[in-house]
Amino acid sequence: MTSSATLDKLALYDAVQSWALYRDTGDWEGLKTVLHPDAHMTATWFDGPFTQFITAVQASWRKGSRSQHFLGGTVAQIVGDKAIAQTRMTIMVRGALEGHEVDVSCVGRFYDRVVKVGGEWKILKRNVIYEKDRMDLVNPGALLELDANKLAQFPEGYRHLAYLQTSHGAQVSPHLATAQGEAFDRLVHEAQAWLHS
Repeated sequence: MTSSATLDKLALYDAVQSWALYRDTGDWEGLKTVLHPDAHMTATWFDGPFTQFITAVQASWRKGSRSQHFLGGTVAQIVGDKAIAQTRMTIMVRGALEGHEVDVSCVGRFYDRVVKVGGEWKILKRNVIYEKDRMDLVNPGALLELDANKLAQFPEGYRHLAYLQTSHGAQVSPHLATAQGEAFDRLVHEAQAWLHS
C-alpha cells in the first residue's frame, strides 16, 4: 500500500516538473494549474507575482525569445501542508550578441515553497539558486569578445546569463542566490523559518 507521505511527494514532484513543460511550451492555462493564486517568482530578469511573470514571458515570446528548462531530480522537505522542494535544473537560452548567435547554459536549483491547497500541491514561491553558467557561440568558428567589466558585475553563478539578458535591456539583480554566500544563506534561513512557522 502506498503511504500518504509518498503520494504527497509524487503530487508535489508532478507540480514542479509540470511547471517547466507548461512554461516552455506556452501552455499558460496548464501553468496556472500548478501555481498558488498568490504565487511569486524571483529570477535573474524578473521579481514579482507569477501572473505578471506569465504576461512578461508572453511578451518576450512575441519578440521571438525562447528558453528551455531541463529538470533533474526533485527532493522535498514536507511539514504538514507546507514543503520546500529543490530541483536540479539547467536553463538554456539562445540569443544574439554583436551579430552572433550564442547559447547560454546555467546550472543550478529551483528552490520552491510549495503548499497543499484543497488536496493539491501548488507552487507558492520560486527562487533560483544559480551555481555555474557558460556561453558558447553557435558557430564555433566565429569570434566574440565579452566586456570583462560588464561580466564581472554579476556573480559567477549566472554572469553569462546576466550578460546576455542585460545586453537585451533586462534589469538583472546582482544579488541573487548562488551556490554559497550571503544571498544563499538568507534564502535558506527565510524558507526554513516559513516552513516551520
